[in-house]
Amino acid sequence: MSKKVLFVLTSHDELGNTGLKTGFWTEELAAPYYALSDKGVEITLVSPKGGQPPIDPKSEDPSSQTDATRRMDNDEVLKNKLKNTHKLSEVKSEDFDAVFYPGGHGPLWDLAEDKVSQDLIVDFYTNGKPVAFVCHAPGVLKDVKIDGEYLVKDKNVTGFTNTEEEAVQLTDVVPFLVEDMLKENGGLYSKIEDWNPYAIVDGRLITGQNPASSEKVAEELLKLI
Repeated sequence: MSKKVLFVLTSHDELGNTGLKTGFWTEELAAPYYALSDKGVEITLVSPKGGQPPIDPKSEDPSSQTDATRRMDNDEVLKNKLKNTHKLSEVKSEDFDAVFYPGGHGPLWDLAEDKVSQDLIVDFYTNGKPVAFVCHAPGVLKDVKIDGEYLVKDKNVTGFTNTEEEAVQLTDVVPFLVEDMLKENGGLYSKIEDWNPYAIVDGRLITGQNPASSEKVAEELLKLI
């Protein structure tokens, strides 16, 4: 039986009030997708609205390309899957072995506030299944609670750093800073130098710091399933 992992992508494309576009970060989908699918894992893509989720245009800059994103550019099967993501509200945790959230700035607006997403994470987690997040995606844990306590409380976590947010000049644009939120919710936050790969596993919770950490998160997820 092949393992099944659910990937949850953002449907949000407005970068605050800047007039610029955002969405998910391609490397954070592509690298984990191939790290898992090449090992025979079956991946289902969903988003709050279904259909084609918005891609952060900056993640398509030549400077942001990686082997995984170049492979994705030529992968008609994955591109077709992306065009036709299922609706988040139509999936159940019992049909999957784990859930993974790619980042990009989009999730800070929609998935962080999405009750369906919050309930889904709780379902996975309380049923003993891994939950994994990279870069801005740990932001979707903002309001996730189990038995009245924040899921991240007293857990070792990481996520996009305040200094990385400063470097991309969006500190005053995003609805909240991932690093600050994780600390405020009681997470035991740690990080390494900006833009370096870093992932932390605490029980069933896996978090990665930035786009470069996405493959590492997928490797840790693979070990848990």
